[in-house]
Amino acid sequence: QLSKIYGNVFTVHFGPRKVVVLAGYEAIKDALLNHAEEFGERAEIPIFRKMTQGNGIAFSHGEPWKTMRRFTLSTLRDFGMGKRTLEIRILEEVNSLIRYFETYRGKPFDTKMILNNAVSNVICSILFGERFEYDDPVFLTLLKLINQNTKLLGSPMVQLYNFYPSLGFLSGASKTVLQNISELNAFLQKLFQEHKEELNENDLTGFVDAFLVKQKQESKKPHTAFSNGNLMFSTLDLFAAGTETTSTTVRWGLLLMMKYPEIQRKIQEEMNHVIEPGELPKLEDRKKMPYTEAVIHEIQRFANIVPMGVSRSTPRDVNFRGYVIPKGTEIIPLLTSALNDELHWKTPDQFNPSHFLDSNGNFIRREALIPFSIGKR
Repeated sequence: QLSKIYGNVFTVHFGPRKVVVLAGYEAIKDALLNHAEEFGERAEIPIFRKMTQGNGIAFSHGEPWKTMRRFTLSTLRDFGMGKRTLEIRILEEVNSLIRYFETYRGKPFDTKMILNNAVSNVICSILFGERFEYDDPVFLTLLKLINQNTKLLGSPMVQLYNFYPSLGFLSGASKTVLQNISELNAFLQKLFQEHKEELNENDLTGFVDAFLVKQKQESKKPHTAFSNGNLMFSTLDLFAAGTETTSTTVRWGLLLMMKYPEIQRKIQEEMNHVIEPGELPKLEDRKKMPYTEAVIHEIQRFANIVPMGVSRSTPRDVNFRGYVIPKGTEIIPLLTSALNDELHWKTPDQFNPSHFLDSNGNFIRREALIPFSIGKR
């Protein structure tokens, strides 16, 4: 609504903080792809700076970030991301999830924690080479801490802390976030120690093992990026970000299928036509299931689970679309404006799988579908 008055690039003041907002798909694409270097830094957000001390992948900067990103992408590919090996792990977890659902014998139950558990187990298999039972008390505590922090980080009190960090002593929410991080740190350090003691360089079980080997190789370097802090927060970034986004999207999918039973029926008909009885859908079936593929993409668009994206920052003065944006300005790529952009979506306010289908019912990709942003960050 503000973009209709002020254009696709405008300034908003949050207390003492001046923030530039990018609205609409074209403006976001122009900034994050065509001017990737000028908008390539992560914004300095006080609560995250306090939490991570500049470590990890999501909120680090400069060369340490580039090193961690490069290592992480390479390692995740080595352990199955985008490959058949990971699909097998996912299908195994789906079977465990189905068996859990069946224990309720058609009675209602809350899906939040169990979906978090299932998605987390897939992430755990990549990070640690193992999965946890759904009732494992340590695993449940870990998920509880992450869920609590996810809620608190979006709360008004933590936002107030970000605007006025000098008043942090008044914010109980920010203190709880930091206490939770301390507990998560203790849990992960114990796991890391177990992996160190059992480390076999010829049989690496996951991301943590690969990091420990790299850390050992670079132990003589005075300024190596492979520190204990980066191990801790890179692991936590992958665990928290991968779990929350995926499980929330799946829960939106369940809700929308209940709300639109006629769409659910069409998916079931397509599955019955393509999938053999007793089998689970596989990645190779996607091309034969255009309607289901369209529904999944529309769930991501409609759910809009990261509406404001994650803030960027300008590493130097930037001349963009006739505006001079000073160095260090926080940039909000307003993803919700792209996912509801009337120039790209016929019925942006409606759940409509035909957004991703042509007139013959074939699946088509839409460039304005950027539920988790675009570009290197």
